[in-house]
Amino acid sequence: MTDSKKLLVLTHVGKKYGARKALDDVSITIYEGEILGLLGVNGAGKTTLSSIIASLIPATSGEVLYQGKSIYDQLAAYRRLIGYCPQKPNLNGMLTTRQNLERAAAYHFIPKAEATERINKLVEQFNLAQYQHEPPMVLSGGYKQRVVIARALLTNPKIVILDEPTVGLDPHIRHQLWEIIRELKKLNIAVILTTHYLDEAEVLSDRICILDQGNIKLIDTAENLKTAYNQSNLESVFLQIMQEESR
Repeated sequence: MTDSKKLLVLTHVGKKYGARKALDDVSITIYEGEILGLLGVNGAGKTTLSSIIASLIPATSGEVLYQGKSIYDQLAAYRRLIGYCPQKPNLNGMLTTRQNLERAAAYHFIPKAEATERINKLVEQFNLAQYQHEPPMVLSGGYKQRVVIARALLTNPKIVILDEPTVGLDPHIRHQLWEIIRELKKLNIAVILTTHYLDEAEVLSDRICILDQGNIKLIDTAENLKTAYNQSNLESVFLQIMQEESR
């Protein structure tokens, strides 16, 4: 990724909850238009790291720089550049699909005419036209995720954080969402993909970041990792790393 533009730089980032360290001395650079797969067992620090990047929680120590400036010195502007998709679609069941998008646009102070144009484009892009005037409860899990991703794109973000976007979905729906994630990359959007599906991370990610007990264990491409650990797939690499850690 050396030829790509640096977008976000985390330097010696730590996060404590009381005496417990959720993250410890994490340094990582995220590049424009890359898909970064974030892997680790439960409690490894993935959600904490994603939440810090999304500015949902502050770092206890270290720096988070967007284009060379601290995100905390430009928080309102930075948040407009972030699209966050939680693991469970948090759509308002009292509103229609379109009204959920309209409310999100209003929250970000997007002018009404501009919001309408963007929503129309996203409704078409994500094939939501037939459901736009229906409440989210009638949508399948895959379509709910489409709405959540569309909502995240309303502000034309530079970074989209996807927290387990395909968990519990049927295989063919997972693959449809993979294509949507690839489209984000084509739009030069950086994607941070947290997933427990190792095949998903291997297929989609430009780089893999493995977290272990709040520390970055390694960052590399899936191909380099498979070569280094003499394995045929990323899942075998991950299992080998976890077994070595438990010894």
